[in-house]
Amino acid sequence: MSVETNLRACVRASDPDAFAVLFDQHARAVYRYATGLTGNWSAAEEVVSLTFLEAWRLRQTIKPDGGSLRPWLLGIAVNVTRNQARAARRHQAALSRLQPPPDLPDFTDELAARLDDRDRLAAARAAVRRLPARERDVLICIWSGLSTAEAAQALGVPEGTVRTRLARARRRLRALAKDEQPQARRSKNHCGGPEDIEQPEPIRWAQEGTP
Repeated sequence: MSVETNLRACVRASDPDAFAVLFDQHARAVYRYATGLTGNWSAAEEVVSLTFLEAWRLRQTIKPDGGSLRPWLLGIAVNVTRNQARAARRHQAALSRLQPPPDLPDFTDELAARLDDRDRLAAARAAVRRLPARERDVLICIWSGLSTAEAAQALGVPEGTVRTRLARARRRLRALAKDEQPQARRSKNHCGGPEDIEQPEPIRWAQEGTP
């Protein structure tokens, strides 16, 4: 019995050591072939992985007699590459059919317009820290550019819950900002002078208009 015939028989019999030999012998050739097909080394690595996973699944379809299994493996690599290309095209087509997200009020701009000095910025920052964690998480998601539907998915809650928490957070934030402002001023007046006061660091997202 030839070496290749014996390897075929062992792979057909689900011998993991034989399959490891098959990988060692032909993985580099499959990688080179996949690189030529995809033009991308990262995509080629994925093709190699999927090719050998598929080869293991199809191991019992190997004919008992024959020469090297390299052509069989490369045929699998071609099919894997084609399937990936079709999946990528379907994904791109699905994305192109999605409706653009609805325009939502930009609460960041509203907040930045009101907090126009360092004291107010410091008050807003302190107010955000005082929000309940669930409301703060919703605000951060929305300020990060997510829609309410996307925020709901990210947080694992219904979209209605996101809208409710967002509205509650906005009301609470306005009230907290008003409460924090007098405290910031009292703290400044209590100190000897401006040079003795640790100036609050400006809130980047309020200055730039983004979170």
